Amino acid sequence: MPSRKSRAWLWKWSAAVAGYAVLMALYVWYTSPNNVPAAYVGTPADPASFFSAGQLKDSAVLNAMRNWIFFMSGPWEWLIYVFLLFGGLARYWRDALERRGLPMIVRFPIFVLLVDAASFILYLPLRVLSYGLSKSYGITTQPVTGWIRDKLVAFGVGYVTLLAVSAVAFWILSRKGRWWLKLWLLSVPFTVFMMYVQPVVIDPLYNTFTRLSDPQLEARILELAAKADIPANRVYEANMSAKTNAINAYVTGISSSLRIVLWDTTLKQLTEQEILLIMAHEMGHYVMHHLEWSALGAVGSSLAVIVIGGGLYTWCIRRFGARVGIRSRSDMTALPLLLLIIAVLSFASLPISNAVSRGAESAADAYAMDLLGTADGSISMQQKTAVVTLSDVNPPLLVRWFRDTHPSDMERIIAAMKFEQTHKGAGADE
Repeated sequence: MPSRKSRAWLWKWSAAVAGYAVLMALYVWYTSPNNVPAAYVGTPADPASFFSAGQLKDSAVLNAMRNWIFFMSGPWEWLIYVFLLFGGLARYWRDALERRGLPMIVRFPIFVLLVDAASFILYLPLRVLSYGLSKSYGITTQPVTGWIRDKLVAFGVGYVTLLAVSAVAFWILSRKGRWWLKLWLLSVPFTVFMMYVQPVVIDPLYNTFTRLSDPQLEARILELAAKADIPANRVYEANMSAKTNAINAYVTGISSSLRIVLWDTTLKQLTEQEILLIMAHEMGHYVMHHLEWSALGAVGSSLAVIVIGGGLYTWCIRRFGARVGIRSRSDMTALPLLLLIIAVLSFASLPISNAVSRGAESAADAYAMDLLGTADGSISMQQKTAVVTLSDVNPPLLVRWFRDTHPSDMERIIAAMKFEQTHKGAGADE
């Protein structure tokens, strides 16, 4: 049973999260969705020009709910780890495994499984709410059985990854010396390895990838890739129509695992010109080495997380360790504490990482229009993707900071309008 002080901490955390939930509900509901600056009213950037009245209303309600779920996801996860620590479950599981006399090589994987499974189950209400919301508005088409399968696959992949990382982390924490430096040095090859295996090992667990079904379009895309000096000999098609109506394409992997991927929903809903613009955008990421910069960013941010998080971890063990049953910094009972610190730091760093990502996406947009020499199709493509997902074309400030990895639909449409104006002006001058 948790002590009186531990129960008091649980109540404080729960009250804080409940208060935060109310404040965020008010924020997402009363910040104007699809707000249009006066200069762009009536232009192609105005959602009223391509959304129906019903779609505008649905977008307002849907995005308020989406944003609330997003802003709740972080504190909800933190509360789960606090519950495992101060509710006494982590200590109870460790002690129960020890009483059974199991060796550490058996106890540790079971303990990690219990923590991961509890976190997965307690986080499930938000996932169910998000799925149900998307399903009710016709964005998600995936049946419940398929959705459950994907979540179970994600749980399995996540558990294997968490077990490997935490086993190494706790082993290093049990050693003397600069444990933070050793952790960081080991994280570097792991980060590169995960980037390499993602498209060829992990992604196929969720989706089916085949060669592009339209050979003429594939030839056009490969011609574009050759023009951009991208070493690609095929384009992959992802069967996403069984899961969603959303539109997407991407370039992923490094070295021999590099893949150009196009969702089949994109093929069905966009014109060839619009598809080529999307493909040119993704090629821009490759040409401008955004994938490599992303890897370097991940390595650098992991150093920051390990250094800052390591200091917080040591302080928390000194301050609360005895209360929650943590015997030392390498005690498996501290796993929820480690996950809590990482989750908090990850959430706090979102404004920085998202700003960098939006800059890269803007650069890729500009590259695509330059590569094709035109913005034809860019505006209509952004409008179509916005309508399909009922997106907020001009989201409020906190949503941009914490949630948006891409420029808003309005910003991208305005950039395309400016590109057209500039090139028309240049043509007139000639």
